Amino acid sequence: MTQHKQGPEEGLPQHIAIIMDGNGRWATARGLSRSEGHKAGSRAVRTIVTRCRELGVTHLTLYAFSQENWGRPKTEIGFLFDLLVSFLRDELPAMERENIRLSVFGDISALPLTSRKALEHAMSRTANNSALHLNLALNYSGRADIVQACRKLAAADTKPEDITEQTISDNLWTAGHPDPDLVIRTSGEIRLSNFLLYQSAYSEFYFTDIQWPDFGSEELDAALATFRSRSRRFGRTEEQKGS
Repeated sequence: MTQHKQGPEEGLPQHIAIIMDGNGRWATARGLSRSEGHKAGSRAVRTIVTRCRELGVTHLTLYAFSQENWGRPKTEIGFLFDLLVSFLRDELPAMERENIRLSVFGDISALPLTSRKALEHAMSRTANNSALHLNLALNYSGRADIVQACRKLAAADTKPEDITEQTISDNLWTAGHPDPDLVIRTSGEIRLSNFLLYQSAYSEFYFTDIQWPDFGSEELDAALATFRSRSRRFGRTEEQKGS
């Protein structure tokens, strides 16, 4: 990550969420191991974080590990969490310098101890930063997110009439963060895969065949150009939106 100080550009989404798909297929197509694909994917993360910081995007959420991903081979899972620890160690100085705050969406209690410690350390060190909120969705499930929010409300003896969209939002893992304006998915798949289900009710979607390791600044800019071209009416007519 390099240093950038300019403000946000007009028409940008406040919150971009990305389903980073295609590391394995990228590696297989090149005769490489899946581990090499994940390494290349981590380099793409650096590029996109830097570009978002440069443009002035204030929230970026990356789908890093779903609850369903526990079904992958144990060796691959172990490598992914080792890679996470290395990424946090290497990028923490830049996050501190660039005023980037790290948060996690998901249940991190099931993560390896070294990963949890690295995450807790990075979150503590960046807790007062505010220019870019970098959120990692780890051991995340959109359905589980809704369930745990409902359990919190039930445990607090919330009356049925007091349960609203806002009270549910306030108890999701994403509480305190705006809903994503733009959800991007790479590598040709056209589905949410249990990602930010409640929060994406009015998000714009951008799907691309480009695999995540090849998704760079130009590709992000293309997604943002598409976003700018759309009219977000939130259920209203175009005339109502303009009034």
